[in-house]
Amino acid sequence: MAAGVMSNQQDGSMFTRIALAAMLGGLISGTCLAADFDPLDQEQIGGLRYGLSEAAFKKEIACAPTRGPEEFAGADGAWHQDWKYPDCGITLGTVSNKKRGVKTIESITVSRPSALATKKGIKIGSTKAAVVTAYKTHQNKELSQSSDGFAVGTAYALLMFDFADGRVSSIFLGVGAE
Repeated sequence: MAAGVMSNQQDGSMFTRIALAAMLGGLISGTCLAADFDPLDQEQIGGLRYGLSEAAFKKEIACAPTRGPEEFAGADGAWHQDWKYPDCGITLGTVSNKKRGVKTIESITVSRPSALATKKGIKIGSTKAAVVTAYKTHQNKELSQSSDGFAVGTAYALLMFDFADGRVSSIFLGVGAE
């Protein structure tokens, strides 16, 4: 999805917090990301992961998508499009090098009613304590403080958990800022 292109309230609020954290700095310092863990390379949500091809992600999701408009982003010279699966609680940000081209995943956001879990077993409804236990060695403390969520990685390689009443309400995996 193009930076700043969000259409539902929940996605927009998470993106706003990510963008705010990016402006506050501290995102790519050595304290932000353990050198041995890159969420884009080492994490996934269910069978969905960064860079997964359109053919592959279509096989992973049983619900029908609603596709947003394709938008060209001059910053990366690529075409971005959101694929929303509201019945599954999944939104994919996709990217292609040409308009109407084959897409790959650049971001994944899950919320209710999704039952998909990260590799460490965290899913919608998991406790904040479970997230901390699973990811504490990889936490980006600066980004977590400025976003009121729990961040792993940097704005350029991000796994982000949002909470409501002490439980995971959404999970984001992807490029949070461009």
